Amino acid sequence: MSEEIERARHALAGLDLPGGTGDLQLRRLGGLTNLVFEVSGGTQPWCLRLPGKGTEAYIDRRVEAVNARAAAAAGVAPALVHAGTDGVMVTRFLPEVATLSPDGFRQRPGAVERAARALRRLHQDATGFAFRFELFQMIDQYLQVLADRRAVLPDGYHDVVNEAQAVRAALAAHELPLAACHCDPLCENFLDDGERVWIVDWEYSGNNDPMWDLGDLSVEGEFDPAMDRCLLEAYFDGPATPFDQGRMVIYKAMCDLLWTLWGLIQHADGNPAEDFWAYSLRRFGRCRALMATDLFARHLQAVAAGPS
Repeated sequence: MSEEIERARHALAGLDLPGGTGDLQLRRLGGLTNLVFEVSGGTQPWCLRLPGKGTEAYIDRRVEAVNARAAAAAGVAPALVHAGTDGVMVTRFLPEVATLSPDGFRQRPGAVERAARALRRLHQDATGFAFRFELFQMIDQYLQVLADRRAVLPDGYHDVVNEAQAVRAALAAHELPLAACHCDPLCENFLDDGERVWIVDWEYSGNNDPMWDLGDLSVEGEFDPAMDRCLLEAYFDGPATPFDQGRMVIYKAMCDLLWTLWGLIQHADGNPAEDFWAYSLRRFGRCRALMATDLFARHLQAVAAGPS
């Protein structure tokens, strides 16, 4: 028995789940920071999530549980069976779904539109989300985590944070109603059954500008301009305004600025899932490149000008 399976069985043994936790089979699924398993052999299949090393420093598990329940109630996430303050979580397992990826979004007809509709349903129907996702506060929090670990930042990172103050000012100039948002829309957090898309993993969720979710998904999925247009038009049931499109593009750069730090934390914590130093440099380079374009400047002006 591998150490991971042994840890999973130990976690299950301490839970009071429907049908008991006796003769169960476990199959390892994906996950960059956490351990995720399909659990079968009981009255119904479940999905077990064990928290990754060091995640307690920057994830509030109580907030995650509140938001996961609210997302499930809105019909966009699997039902939550158990959520402990230790980060152990069990949800209903969704059979016969495809875990999306950048290639999956290109190869599965209608996947972009189904994801857009799932995000719109989340933003419109989910209520009672805890936590407000504050981009610049989170940057400061992650920088402190890295300082505590005496980690190295890429050259020029603080310079780009200073440049991003223009983004902060443009966004703050027009107060918008916030919505329940996923805030970490990796492609792999979208499960497609061909008719609808389900969204999982609510660790970073909170009340936020809905355009963050669209911009971040575009970055994670490596969407081209045609896919961006498809995403926006499916979300809005028509063309997006310059203000909405501008916020989406701005957030494409800002999510890379934030998740650069997340990758550096994984690197500092010795996460073996991938080369997180290279991951962080790639994201930071993409952020700087986008912010240096005339296109970004035009979208920033549209956001500063406000809704038309």
